[in-house]
Amino acid sequence: MDDPSLSIRPMTLDDCDRVSEIRVRGWRDAYRGLMPQPYLDALSVPRDAERRRTWFSRGDGAVANLVAERDGEVVGWAAYGPYRDGEVRTGDAELYAIYLDRDHLGTGVGRSLLAEAVERCAGHPRMFLWVLRENTRARRFYERAGFRWDGAEEPFEAGGELVPEVRYARVLGG
Repeated sequence: MDDPSLSIRPMTLDDCDRVSEIRVRGWRDAYRGLMPQPYLDALSVPRDAERRRTWFSRGDGAVANLVAERDGEVVGWAAYGPYRDGEVRTGDAELYAIYLDRDHLGTGVGRSLLAEAVERCAGHPRMFLWVLRENTRARRFYERAGFRWDGAEEPFEAGGELVPEVRYARVLGG
């Protein structure tokens, strides 16, 4: 997509508040009815931003964070890095997160952000990601980008309840 108003760049420490706002609102919107509502209601932008600043400052460089800017405003965020098999990092890549400002859903920002993350991981054999099993909108998004469910499933604990996630994979050829 050739959109001169859209740019994708590495995240900076100054982006943490806006990224946390996008992430928390994204969780509340996308996971309503899929996760316990008290868990979603308890999410806090200030707490998330503080945690994000700490992680960002202490990062070892393994996790990369990108932001999408449209007309100078951060409207999306993605994080990726080595695939984690438990606590072990493998030679594959993993998309850890991708969230958009709700006003920019369906505008191509997500496709561009995902394509950039995939491109930056091209030296790896595969890229994996985990998505809530019942999040059909996100699953369709990933499938259109060439990811396929590989049969793996794990529960994610949210507010004392187990929420099933499924793993998607895409061959990168690295």
